[in-house]
Amino acid sequence: MDTLTYAIIGVIAVVVIALLAMAIRIANQWERAVVLYLGKFVGIRGPGLFIIIPFLNSVPYVIDLRVITTSFKAEQTLTKDTVPVNVDAVLFWQVVNVEKAALEVKDYKDSISLASQTALRDVIGKTVLSDMLTGREAIDVELQRLIGSRVSGWGITILSVEIRDVVIPGALQDAMSMQAQAERERQARVILGDSERQIAEKFAQAAKSYEGNPTALHLRAMNMLYEGLKTGQANIVIVPSTALQTMTLGEMTGTVALAKTILNEQKDKPAVKDQEPQE
Repeated sequence: MDTLTYAIIGVIAVVVIALLAMAIRIANQWERAVVLYLGKFVGIRGPGLFIIIPFLNSVPYVIDLRVITTSFKAEQTLTKDTVPVNVDAVLFWQVVNVEKAALEVKDYKDSISLASQTALRDVIGKTVLSDMLTGREAIDVELQRLIGSRVSGWGITILSVEIRDVVIPGALQDAMSMQAQAERERQARVILGDSERQIAEKFAQAAKSYEGNPTALHLRAMNMLYEGLKTGQANIVIVPSTALQTMTLGEMTGTVALAKTILNEQKDKPAVKDQEPQE
């Protein structure tokens, strides 16, 4: 064969190899390929190896069937009580119908992101700030329901929606902090007042118990003195005069005078010893 024949064979071989390269496609285990024939949908291919007709068939989409995470947020959105907030959320979704996802919406990824943002703004506008800060689970469920209803015809299922962060203005944060502090102080005062009331009731009950039983009152007074002296650190114990009377120790003034007399006698003893005559 001459050189021209070899050249023709070589060109044919190159064309065949190129056509085979264009015809052979591979889809991963988690992917599905949308195949069109002259612009018309003919089926879904994959996973694995599949063949198309070059120039007649086309694969415009290769759709991922795994769970996809999409972050979205709403900035400076007014709540129901007219408070501007910035909310960050994350969406977990999955394609369940490849044909609808490819044919019913132009770009299903961007479309679901926009649908999530608008749904988040709608929910924020219907919710007061306090409910948004404390009831995130209810808002997550409402967002999931709302987004799911908007994408129901796209072959996509919404698995869950979670709000990650709610940012409020700094001035409002200071005001809320002062409000919370004032509320805690109010609760503390209420608890203290209730405690004093309970203590007063207990004292009133104790007084009724001692009212007709002087022996019990006497024992209680003795116990009070014992508790005050057993530590060894107290030098003077001041008790009501009525308690001294119940212990038959006399009036407070008499007890103090007795203590002073004993102290003076103890001081005078060394002086008496010094005055003894020397032999």
